[in-house]
Amino acid sequence: MDVMPRGYDTALRLMDKGVSIPNPLSLDIGPEVDPERVSGREVVIYPGCRICGATTVLSAGVRLGAEGPVTLDGCRLGPQVELKAGYFKKSVFLEKANMGLGAQVREGTLLEEEANGAHCVGLKQTILFPFVTLGSLINFCDCLMAGGTSRKDHSEVGSSYVHFNFTPDGNKTTASLFGDVPRGVLLNQPPIFLGGQGGAVGPVRVGYGTVVAAGSVLRDDVRADGHFVISAAHPGTERPFTPQAYKSLARVVGHNLLYLANLVALEQWYRQIRRPFFEAQELGLLVYEGALEILNAAVVERTKRLVAMVEKVSPDDGLRRELKDHVAEVCVLFRERHSVREVEAPDLLRESMAAGADAGYVAAVQGLPPEAAGAAVVWLQGIVDDMCARAGALLPSLGDLVPS
Repeated sequence: MDVMPRGYDTALRLMDKGVSIPNPLSLDIGPEVDPERVSGREVVIYPGCRICGATTVLSAGVRLGAEGPVTLDGCRLGPQVELKAGYFKKSVFLEKANMGLGAQVREGTLLEEEANGAHCVGLKQTILFPFVTLGSLINFCDCLMAGGTSRKDHSEVGSSYVHFNFTPDGNKTTASLFGDVPRGVLLNQPPIFLGGQGGAVGPVRVGYGTVVAAGSVLRDDVRADGHFVISAAHPGTERPFTPQAYKSLARVVGHNLLYLANLVALEQWYRQIRRPFFEAQELGLLVYEGALEILNAAVVERTKRLVAMVEKVSPDDGLRRELKDHVAEVCVLFRERHSVREVEAPDLLRESMAAGADAGYVAAVQGLPPEAAGAAVVWLQGIVDDMCARAGALLPSLGDLVPS
């Protein structure tokens, strides 16, 4: 007696809807996958793919497995997303995002419109704004990157680049900002270039228009825009190692607060500005809900890592004592929606985005008149500043080190 592969009946149902499946006998589809969350328009699932997760969404024009098998676990894919081969879990990909052969994209990742990576790219807790391009053989976890205006003018991470996100003390309070949310969402900033065979030791902040030479390892911030950087190599040394010294504690905490504040601002951009554009797409609200879940999960991840570090810090005095006493309050400030002061987006911004809605999200943003774009920056930067100031009030020893 022939035994049909798991999900064969689901594959047939998808084919009846119009999904192209060249070899349905080669697929493995979990029983929890809902065919109603899969578009019947121009979706292609090549042989050897495995699809699972009740939250999975495949929008129109999605292509899975063109270069090799794809394992898809609880991901939400917007229109014309192409995942060519690899493993993808609990992540969201917006319109025309794509990843090449050998990708490993784990939970907490959000790729916005046309963000993409070549072969053998590893991502986790990563947010890439539209057009951001990753080369090959890259590990780029725990960071947000923006910059660029199109697929021909985009922020770039060169091949064999690493974002170093794990310290000798076992901490991941290392999330880095390459660009920012208040200006980045407008898709009008100069691209950031991180040269290949290099890396960044998180947490760092990098301004728009920054060019980092190939082979450089960033250990310090490049806050000003438009700088060229060649990092000096460390001199050779050997000395006793003191675990959990945390000599740069204020800097690390300040960077984490700023990253969290940017996440809050990005969530407000989605809730107040981006939602109508998702509503206009088939299955778009499901993708939108997934994006909000990613942003919430990012806040949870960053606060969890902050708490884990604070638990290792000796409560001597000053900031260390304040962290021990108030880190829970800091976490509530960012985690709980009732703690976030929801400032309404400017009417001019809403009206201008609505006027360009027919052209799609990217065109609407890039078509904003200068007054509306300026109002957007002021609004979002105000959210970032407010969250940083309120967190800083709980940790007064940070002083001016809380970025704003």
